Amino acid sequence: MPSVSLADAKAPLVLAIDLGTSSFRALLFDARARAVDGTEAQHGHQVRSTPDGGAEADAPALFDLLVRCVDGALANAGDRAADIAAVGHSCFWHSLLGVDAAGEPTTPLLIWADKRSAPQVAGLRRELEPAETHARTGCVLHSSYWPAKLRWLQATAPEAVARTVRYLSFAEYAADRLQGDPRASLSMASGTGLLDVHRLTWDPAVAEAAGVPRTQLPELTDRDLPLAPLRAPWAARWGVLAGLPWFPAVGDGAGANVGSGAVAPDRIALTLGTSGALRVVRPPGEVHPPTDVWTYRLDRDRAVLGGALSNGGNLLAWLGGMLDIDFGDETIEAAGEMPPDAHGLTVLPFLAGERSPSWNDRSRGVVAGLTLATESRDLVRATMEAVAYRFARIYDRLAPLASPGHEVVANGGAILRSPAWLQIVADTLGHELRTLPPDEEASARGAAVLALVGAGHLPDLRGQPDPVTATVYRPDPARHVRYREGLARQSDLEARLFPDGTAWDVPAAAP
Repeated sequence: MPSVSLADAKAPLVLAIDLGTSSFRALLFDARARAVDGTEAQHGHQVRSTPDGGAEADAPALFDLLVRCVDGALANAGDRAADIAAVGHSCFWHSLLGVDAAGEPTTPLLIWADKRSAPQVAGLRRELEPAETHARTGCVLHSSYWPAKLRWLQATAPEAVARTVRYLSFAEYAADRLQGDPRASLSMASGTGLLDVHRLTWDPAVAEAAGVPRTQLPELTDRDLPLAPLRAPWAARWGVLAGLPWFPAVGDGAGANVGSGAVAPDRIALTLGTSGALRVVRPPGEVHPPTDVWTYRLDRDRAVLGGALSNGGNLLAWLGGMLDIDFGDETIEAAGEMPPDAHGLTVLPFLAGERSPSWNDRSRGVVAGLTLATESRDLVRATMEAVAYRFARIYDRLAPLASPGHEVVANGGAILRSPAWLQIVADTLGHELRTLPPDEEASARGAAVLALVGAGHLPDLRGQPDPVTATVYRPDPARHVRYREGLARQSDLEARLFPDGTAWDVPAAAP
């Protein structure tokens, strides 16, 4: 939906803090959930990748970025900062950090893309019945989640584990430093792989298998229950925020659904940014998803069902670096003008491994069909189509869990800035694709809507103004047929090269 000027923003305002895997931002939204122009403060960051599959960050450094974002947003707001009535958060799901008794980190912040715990998945699968575990926790046994990471830490960093008194995601670490209140929302907890998403308690069997006592897991809360007031140093620094309700963070994917107006089964949210995901929100327990679809929580009344890609905009960023092109390059434009599947290539876009639907940590990136005639535009176009094929595989599983006649709404910087990619995805899914405005940050808007509802300034999540534009990308039947052929070719190549799915071939004695 359109943004609004600072002068025209309707009070009360809310401060939205959006903590993403590639950047942090803070900005104001008004009472109608419109982003307020000129208030955003954004700072990028890079996850450290290690040769052995690690993906980690420094939690104190990220916290400093959060502080700088809040400082910047308040400075940009000027006198209108006095109209802020609440603070909302969204944060990247699945991160894991150990802290000591003083709240200081004992481990790096492990990001979902850290695959070093993949060998530990085999041990978990021997000790926990995978289908039953998925039915309780909503999560596949996989390196993205806490159980495998906890076992990996115990095997590789026993001294750090011995000093650890609590495990947190980055959201709770930040709340501990700001408010001394490291409670985890049900939404954040549901992305750990340790929460029973039906009983809304930590799952004792999975916690035992992960080697973590209940006392080392955060206390649980819900997204509409404010955290404790700011600690004195932060209350002094941000006086206009000191007496306001600060609501716990929700997972960034859940926030993106809220920000897209996708809070019921009649709308599926498709996010394509650094990575990708398809998600639908339903009342819990109404449907039983297949075992390769995850079930997280938005709150106590709403489940988030979906699948996530490890590879999305990060692929084009990598390819652009390799080929020395960017999104303004004529190569990108030429790729967008190519006919569907006209390059002779089959791409397995698994540079960061893969999550849904195959959940295979052994997957690696592959380009098959290269010839001396292959051009840069062919690689770009084939990569865009390959990502669309992954979305199609998830959509085939998720569509039966949504309402008949549902909408699909796209958000995320990588896809909203690329009409060609939007059309490719619509053609591949065989379903109309509607969009948010190109500059709309769905997770940030979701955090703002949740804060407005939590503080009583909006009646409920469905009472928000609809952010979706009138732009519709309609699928072409002929292109859809061609893309389904490409999807079948990709699936066949994946099955031949990486046939073991979630299995990991390690000795039986592995932890």
